Amino acid sequence: MNLNITQDNLHLLLPGKVTALARFYAEDHNCTMLEAIRHIYSTPLYKQLSDESTKLWHLGAVTLYSML
Repeated sequence: MNLNITQDNLHLLLPGKVTALARFYAEDHNCTMLEAIRHIYSTPLYKQLSDESTKLWHLGAVTLYSML
């Protein structure tokens, strides 16, 4: 069993990270979760998060949100 995170399997972690970020964003910006998710997917942070070489997937939701 391969336990390493690679570009090929990083997509398995992203929904959980995006959901956590969207909760913070929706609360802070008084918008729906769908609006928050759409916003997050359109940010440079998401592009970096989806690139395994940045290792941003290691970071928690609070740290990632502060980078947003």
